[in-house]
Amino acid sequence: MTFGQVVQVSKNRWNRENGYRQVLTIAFPLVLSLGALSIALFVDRMFLAWYSAEALAASMPAGMLNFALMTLFVGTAGYTNTFVAQYLGAGRDKRIGPVVWQGIYVSLIGGVMLLVIVPFAGVFFEFVGHEPAIRDLEADYFSILCLGAAPMIADAAMAGFFSGRGKAWPVMWINVLSTAVNALMDYVLIFGNWGFPELGINGAAIATVIASSSQIVVYVVLLMRPEHNRRFRTLAGWRFDRDLFARVVRYGLPNGVQFFVDMIGFSVFILLMGRLGTVPLAASNMALNVSILAFLPMIGVGIAVSVLVGQSLGRNRPDLAERSVYSGGHMAFIYMSAAAATYVIIPDILLKPFAAQADPAEFAEMRPIAIVALRFVAVFSIFDTLNVVFASALKGAGDTRFIMLMALVVSSGALAIPSYVALVLLGADIYVAWGILTAYIIILGFSFLARFLGGKWKSMRVIEEDFTASMPEPVPQPGGD
Repeated sequence: MTFGQVVQVSKNRWNRENGYRQVLTIAFPLVLSLGALSIALFVDRMFLAWYSAEALAASMPAGMLNFALMTLFVGTAGYTNTFVAQYLGAGRDKRIGPVVWQGIYVSLIGGVMLLVIVPFAGVFFEFVGHEPAIRDLEADYFSILCLGAAPMIADAAMAGFFSGRGKAWPVMWINVLSTAVNALMDYVLIFGNWGFPELGINGAAIATVIASSSQIVVYVVLLMRPEHNRRFRTLAGWRFDRDLFARVVRYGLPNGVQFFVDMIGFSVFILLMGRLGTVPLAASNMALNVSILAFLPMIGVGIAVSVLVGQSLGRNRPDLAERSVYSGGHMAFIYMSAAAATYVIIPDILLKPFAAQADPAEFAEMRPIAIVALRFVAVFSIFDTLNVVFASALKGAGDTRFIMLMALVVSSGALAIPSYVALVLLGADIYVAWGILTAYIIILGFSFLARFLGGKWKSMRVIEEDFTASMPEPVPQPGGD
């Protein structure tokens, strides 16, 4: 194919329905939104690196464990996104408000469940076997985050009202606001600036809770707007709907379990890596936080793909759904390839913010480990495109049980168990651990690609069958993707 033909094909895909332009229209504000979230996480870790190596080392295991537990509920509540997309595509706008409320009820349940876990935080981190100074910080950080779990989960449900309709700009602005609040509160609470007490790692946790609570306030104000209530019943649909709640749990819970299993497997990996010592753990935390700067925005592309798949299937147009997947996949691959190149070519520039206020001797020990870790990140980032894009496509259709089962099998068989054997039983070094993580991501990505190519997802729906049964099947268009 000549260069001119490539340009023409690209132009055609840009302008077609569910082509590059439409995916980008939804994805761009979500990319910015998740970019803001990645900046918030990066700032958290950067400030903690300035504060002490122990605080930085403790923040990743404790934060990831907290998020892993929350993902069971975040994945369930946030699956309102797919319901909203399919209801909108099917022309059932009055069901959108009620389904968002069912997601909010999931968040209340999740908040209570995490509160129950708080008293056991110290026992857990003692069992893991980290150094005493680290595990005390981990327990405190974890407990505070659990106390603020309910608003963090509810954020996901309320965001689904906007992103599921393809209206992602409000989500972006709310996340930008939250990022600013988080950075400001980090600055004053970690170091004790402006007359506030110096709280260290506890200040970072409190800042996170305050930031997520600020998001809830803005979402509630927007959902209360009269035009939203008239069209979508965002206020009138507040009642608990047993059947709709059961449907949200039926499809959303496997999505939550998949998130939960992925994060638990990843948390186990980080916790086991902590047995190698503070310096390897802190260095790995730096590399992972650098990778988040690129990875989280890519999830915005995944959400856009999921939304367009859901809306297209609500219209009974699997051909358009498939086109949106490949359009998003192309863009995500180009983006992550560029990110991977920066990890290899300019690692010192990416690590420089961590060194700015860190102890020079401590950073000198961490730097070479972090640089090698970033090379592993470069490899698995490219394959992570398969995970984000094709898993999102399957979720947009409702194929969440398969995703859950694959997460269970691959996370345990290719990540958690091999990491335990390598790091605990065989005493392998940190680079073996990073190799295991890379292999895990590659295996998981190809499993989702294979499921997508099988095509079963095209006949799936999460909304009630009678909502789409009367809609005619489309005539396949020539010149497909």
